[in-house]
Amino acid sequence: MIAPLHERYLPYTQAALRIVAGLAFFSHGAQKIFGWFGGVGPDGGTAELMSRYGAAGIIELTMGLCIALGLFTRLAAFLASGEMAVAYFWIHTGGSGKFFWWENRGELVMLYCFIFLLFAAWGAGPWSVDGRMSGGKRGG
Repeated sequence: MIAPLHERYLPYTQAALRIVAGLAFFSHGAQKIFGWFGGVGPDGGTAELMSRYGAAGIIELTMGLCIALGLFTRLAAFLASGEMAVAYFWIHTGGSGKFFWWENRGELVMLYCFIFLLFAAWGAGPWSVDGRMSGGKRGG
C-alpha cells in the first residue's frame, strides 16, 4: 500500500522548514557578531559581545547553525525558542508597552519561538545529522 501524500513528503517538508528557519536565524546572529548581511545599527557594525545583543547573536549564530544542520536539534531548538520568548516579552512587549504582535512588531520572534518549539518536540527528522546518527529514524 502506498503511504498517503502527507506521510511521503513529511520528511522533506520538515527538513525544508528546519533548514530555512535555521539559516534565517543564523543570519540574524551573523549580523550581530560578524557584521554580515548589513550588520547592526546605522553604520552596519557589530554588537558588543558582552551585551544582551552580543549574547543574542551568539545564541542565534550557534543554535541557527545547529538547527539548519539538524545537529543536537532538540536542545538547540529549545534554547532558540527560549531566546525568542525572552525577546518577545522583554524587547517587544517591554520596549513598547504593548502585548500584541501587531502593535509591538514582534511577529517574527513569535513565529521563531513556536517553530523552534515544534522542532524541540519533533526532532530534526531523518534528513539531518541527528537522523543520520540515529540510523535514519526521526532524529533529534
